[in-house]
Amino acid sequence: MKSRPTEREFSFIQTHKIARMATVDKLGKPLVLPICYAFDGNNIYTPIDKKPKKVKVKNLKRIRNIMENQNISIVIDDYDDDWSKLGYVIIHGKAGLIDSGSEYDESLRILSEKYPQYREMKLSQLNLPVIRIVPNRIISWGDI
Repeated sequence: MKSRPTEREFSFIQTHKIARMATVDKLGKPLVLPICYAFDGNNIYTPIDKKPKKVKVKNLKRIRNIMENQNISIVIDDYDDDWSKLGYVIIHGKAGLIDSGSEYDESLRILSEKYPQYREMKLSQLNLPVIRIVPNRIISWGDI
């Protein structure tokens, strides 16, 4: 199984701003949600940010799912009415939370570099966890 992207896959992942992340709880019930993410060439990071939440961070369904089942998938895709321009990258991996240390600090830096909104909300000062996805399989198709 491939865990390192090709040059084309790497470029596709780096140039896109949104993905869909799928988690599954211990009973197999899925949750899919859009995410903002950053990729450092090895891992994908998506933060818990200060957008309004109805529950505490540890009670978010995506966090509970990751605690119960680390398997995760991410889809990054392009749609065009000209179907010869369709393309996607699917990343399967293992997810976990990081909330301190040099990797945590670096993840916040690259996320804030990619998204001005995270700089404005002072992501690095919120003390909220970041989801780290370690890819173990990368699949791509189409015009990437």
